[in-house]
Amino acid sequence: MAPAAMRTAAQSIAGAKPVSYWLDDPARPDALPALTGDDHTDLLVIGGGYSGLWTALIAKERDPDRDVVLIEGHEVGWAASGRNGGFCAASLTHGLANGVERWPDEIAKLEELGERNLDAIEAAVARYGIDCEFERTGEIDVATEPHQLEELREWHEELVKLGITGVDFLDRDALRAEVDSPTFLGGLWDRNGVAMLHPAKLAWGLKRACLELGVRIYEHTRGLDLVRSGPGMAVRTPYGRVFARRVALGTNIFPSLVKRVRPYTVPVYDYALMTEPLTPQQLESIGWKGRQGLGDSANQFHYFRLSADNRILWGGYDAIYPYGGRLSADLDQRPETFLKLAEQFFDCFPQLSGLNFSYAWGGAIDTCSRFTAFFGTAHQGRVAYAAGYTGLGVGSTRFGADVMLDLLAGEETERTRLEMVRSKPMPFPPEPFAWAGIEITKRSLARADSNGGHRNLWLKAMDKLGLGFDS
Repeated sequence: MAPAAMRTAAQSIAGAKPVSYWLDDPARPDALPALTGDDHTDLLVIGGGYSGLWTALIAKERDPDRDVVLIEGHEVGWAASGRNGGFCAASLTHGLANGVERWPDEIAKLEELGERNLDAIEAAVARYGIDCEFERTGEIDVATEPHQLEELREWHEELVKLGITGVDFLDRDALRAEVDSPTFLGGLWDRNGVAMLHPAKLAWGLKRACLELGVRIYEHTRGLDLVRSGPGMAVRTPYGRVFARRVALGTNIFPSLVKRVRPYTVPVYDYALMTEPLTPQQLESIGWKGRQGLGDSANQFHYFRLSADNRILWGGYDAIYPYGGRLSADLDQRPETFLKLAEQFFDCFPQLSGLNFSYAWGGAIDTCSRFTAFFGTAHQGRVAYAAGYTGLGVGSTRFGADVMLDLLAGEETERTRLEMVRSKPMPFPPEPFAWAGIEITKRSLARADSNGGHRNLWLKAMDKLGLGFDS
């Protein structure tokens, strides 16, 4: 990029607030008090993100008389659930292609369950009056390079053969009639399988719904350790303990209280920018009347969408793995990534030159080697866990909540019979091998993006082993 253009990009982020746009909202509820002393319950849910909230809510829906406690180490929705792009996808497999590759014999069932799950989220939003700006506008996968366009065209033909409907191929002119960027060459529009929403308001709405159903929620209450206690389990917290018959772990990227689960995930830091609201003239210059979510088709991809007040969220591209899997608030800000994202934004939408970014933030995603959630139990079925959502947890965490509750009940269901549920991904190796392997993979993916999509021997080997790295 020319120096003048780089200066323009730098100026555009100079005044950005270093917090998530979604969390910086007057609708944010006050934190609930921490647990002090001991509490007893039928079901303890650990984690106040989507995974834990859906688990607590569905547990009460299944059995209103069940006593449920949820503890959260900070505040409900403050981590990944309040920092994501607000794309709520039906896919349970990190996209249909990943599902077809890994579970071809189950893909029809997985797609059906995913569609039902998204419908159930939409129904819950309506039933509990959750004002989370839910818009079922779909998502367009965009090609910005010729090889990506050919791949999308071939994939559309494969979808037709599989009998998948509701996905349309858009050529250059058709796509630019929807959203106008000189970089767009074509795309695939999934019209029904993705909704847009305000992620933090969804978490806060689920919190309110849980409280209304009688769930006891303690915030600023971290689970420190998990041990057997008589017929159940005990979890120690900073100022007390919770004794529970059953425990559901929705801690995702944070170290699992079941230690053997920890090697299956690594933290990946993802970053996003949010513009100031577009004027009517700026919005007219890019079209986007359908308000779809968009994502480009590169390995190092961007995702972007409109907010309810017509800001553009622009995120992705860099996926940063800190050596040793370190989690730190210091990593939530990365100026070099924000500058890169701003430069790429104006390459995509040059007609928006002069627009400024109001917010810049980052956060950690729990990534596993197969890109989609895995499940299991511990302590002879008294504890269940779900983790590894790899950036698509806004929707699939509700499915994961159902799976955990099925497992805790010892029930065989259409969910627990799935190979996806019964199998585990490959764990990541210890350091320094994890960091080295991830860095090699990232560089190989970047090289493939600039080399017509051609995957080198390293990526082909990873593909053969069913391993990957993604955000």
